[in-house]
Amino acid sequence: MYRVRPTTLVRGTTLAQRAVQQPQIASVARRAATTHAISNPTLANIEKRWEGLPLQEQADLWMALRDRMKGSWKDLTLQEKKAAYWIAFGPHGPRSLPPPGEGKKVALYTAIGVGASLLLFGSLRLFAGPAPHTMNREWQEASNERLLEQKADPFTGIASEGYKGKGQIQSPPKQH
Repeated sequence: MYRVRPTTLVRGTTLAQRAVQQPQIASVARRAATTHAISNPTLANIEKRWEGLPLQEQADLWMALRDRMKGSWKDLTLQEKKAAYWIAFGPHGPRSLPPPGEGKKVALYTAIGVGASLLLFGSLRLFAGPAPHTMNREWQEASNERLLEQKADPFTGIASEGYKGKGQIQSPPKQH
């Protein structure tokens, strides 16, 4: 069984005939759109009306302007040039200005985040156990001696000639 809509048979045109007719209709519409200027009331005050226009009207207006711009730009009216520039580069959509108070809101939420992290850090430190037994000066000095015995990092480290660094020492002396 063929998949042909009954309406196609009634109208007397085949799909092949329609495929030939559609580009012709589109080119006629394109030529018509590029030859006539868009009316001034349509373009008047477009900066203030653009955000409030339905998306379909925005698209239709932009397509009409785009079709007009395909021709000679000398044929465009001043209103059309201004509208095309504003639609392409105006402060709307992703280029819109941030809402008032957005900077304060970002600063507030950042301060809340930093405060919460400091509170979490402080509470973890408060309830944490004692430092490990390796975190005292005596253990770290013994680690330095062991590294010297093994001649660890002989070019730039603790076992190199003229080394003046602290090595593994990073803690104050152990308190009794």
